[in-house]
Amino acid sequence: MQLTITGHHVEVTPALRAYVTEKMQRLTRHFDRVVSVDVILNVEKHDQMAEATVNAGGRTLFANDKADDMYAAIDGLADKIDRQVRRLKDRLRDHHHEKPDLTASPNA
Repeated sequence: MQLTITGHHVEVTPALRAYVTEKMQRLTRHFDRVVSVDVILNVEKHDQMAEATVNAGGRTLFANDKADDMYAAIDGLADKIDRQVRRLKDRLRDHHHEKPDLTASPNA
């Protein structure tokens, strides 16, 4: 998994980089076909924002979160993107359904 962390109006410190890396590693535990993750950390006035774009399984997923604290924004972002990755995995795994029995009468 390729991880890119960018900061807009905020310096990406080694502590922030380590925290984001730790949270995004959770994605590969749920879905092994995560190709790349791009994380952007942004500060506007008093809002701390984090957004991520994930390329996994041939799909592109996007999530963002805003909080008063950057670490809280990263936590919220990780939860949102993790939920999307698990849903994608379930959709890809359950793609083939059993064919319905068309010989049975609908009134039976």
